[in-house]
Amino acid sequence: MICMVHDLIPIQYPEYAKPKGAALHQRRIDTITALADGIITNSHATMDDLRPHLDRSGRSPELAVAHLGISTAMEGSIPPAPRPYFVCVGTIEPRKNHLLLLHLWRSLSGRYGCDAVPHLMIVGRRGWENEQVVDMLERCPALRGCVQECNGLPDREIRTMIAGARGLVLPSFAEGYGMPVTEALALGVPVVCSDLPALREAGGGIPTFLDPLDGPSWERAIIDLAGDHSAIRAEQMQRLRTWQPPIWKQHIAIVLELLRKVAQ
Repeated sequence: MICMVHDLIPIQYPEYAKPKGAALHQRRIDTITALADGIITNSHATMDDLRPHLDRSGRSPELAVAHLGISTAMEGSIPPAPRPYFVCVGTIEPRKNHLLLLHLWRSLSGRYGCDAVPHLMIVGRRGWENEQVVDMLERCPALRGCVQECNGLPDREIRTMIAGARGLVLPSFAEGYGMPVTEALALGVPVVCSDLPALREAGGGIPTFLDPLDGPSWERAIIDLAGDHSAIRAEQMQRLRTWQPPIWKQHIAIVLELLRKVAQ
C-alpha cells in the first residue's frame, strides 16, 4: 500500500477542522503508519510533521517528498482589468484567515472610498466554521463593490485571474504546501503570504512573508503592490529570475522511484 499525505493540520490544529475531524484524521494517519509500504508527502514540512507518528509506529516504510507539479498554460491574452485587483485562492475556512483581508479591505474602503481601492477576488468555495467571513461578505456595506467572491471556476480561468492580479495574498495560519504560491510565481505574479515553513518551501525566498496577525504590515504591502511603482514587485521579480517552478515530470519521477524501492 502506497499513501499520499497532504497535511496533518486537523491533528495539529483541531480548532480549524470540522467537528470530529481531528479524530478522523488521526485514524487515517494511524492506519497509514501501521500499514503503508510507502508514503509520499507533498512537502518536507509535511514529512517533518509526520515523522513523530512514524517513530511511534516503530516501522520504516519507504518515504519520499514529491512537490506537486503545476500548469501555467494560458489560453488567450489576459483581459485588461478596470482597476487593480488582488487574488486570494483557497477554501473559505478559518485557517485561511480571510477575516484579516476582509477587515483590511473594509478599513481601506472606509478611508478612501470603495471606488478608490483595489478589488479583492476571493477564489474558492465556502467551507466550514466560516460564519464571520460569510457575514462580512454578505452584510458589510463597505465591501460591496470592492470584494468579490468567486467559486466554481475552471482551472484555466483561475490561472487567467491570477496572471492579471497585482498580487496573490495568502494569510493562512497553517498549510501543508501552498500550490497557489507556486502557481502565482510561475505566472510572474508577486506573492504576499504567511511566514510558514510550507509556504517558504513552496515559494523559496521570493514571496514577501508576513505574520498572519500583523495587519499593518499586510496593509502596507497591499498598498505598495497596488501602485504602479511597487518596490515589492521589483524585488520579487529580481529574485524570481533564478527560481524554477515544480513540474509534474519531476513529481512522477520521484513517485516511480519510490514504487521501485517498494517493489524490490
